[in-house]
Amino acid sequence: MESSLCPPADPDFRLIETLAFRPGQGFVRLNRHLSRMARSAAALDIPFDRGAAIQALDSVAGQSPLRCRLTLTVDGTYDVTTGSLADNAPIWRIAIADTRLSATDVWLQHKTTQRSVYDAARSSLPDGVDELLFLNERDELCEGTITNLFLNMPDGRCLTPKLTSGLLPGILREELIDNKQVTESVLALTDLQNAEKVFVGNSLRGLIRAELVI
Repeated sequence: MESSLCPPADPDFRLIETLAFRPGQGFVRLNRHLSRMARSAAALDIPFDRGAAIQALDSVAGQSPLRCRLTLTVDGTYDVTTGSLADNAPIWRIAIADTRLSATDVWLQHKTTQRSVYDAARSSLPDGVDELLFLNERDELCEGTITNLFLNMPDGRCLTPKLTSGLLPGILREELIDNKQVTESVLALTDLQNAEKVFVGNSLRGLIRAELVI
């Protein structure tokens, strides 16, 4: 069956996976990252070769943690770039973005270079704010510019927004759901305000304690 999605005409369009490389451990959650890229490649009718992806990543080595960006072009070519991976601050200050996401935007489900709404928000972070969270057109919480959201609620549940609200299926999020540590739920701003603890996170940086800037 032909895919309902087509890559945009932009010659610089790429699928992206951003992985952490840690000495003595290697790539963190490598299989999950490659599986997500494979799913997006299939949805966009882009050739995916797992062996070629691993071969591209084999060039990465170092004595300190690295941020690794694996990209895939529409013709099936892989590229890897690396940079240093600094430690997280103990707490990130978060605020609500002015821009709304559309819950029906299927592009939100795939990590690609087509992410101008995220890049624009991140490039204009207010002073003292580390991350912006997006709401959708229904006032449902979605995700941050580079992170998923996790709320520890007073009843003991740990919740994360449902994919149907409009967000990327993050790799750390996927792992926490699979391990029964987190449950999907439709969340509103009041849930964020009532949470006992707030975390944002991704596979690259892990979970980060966060506090809402009012």
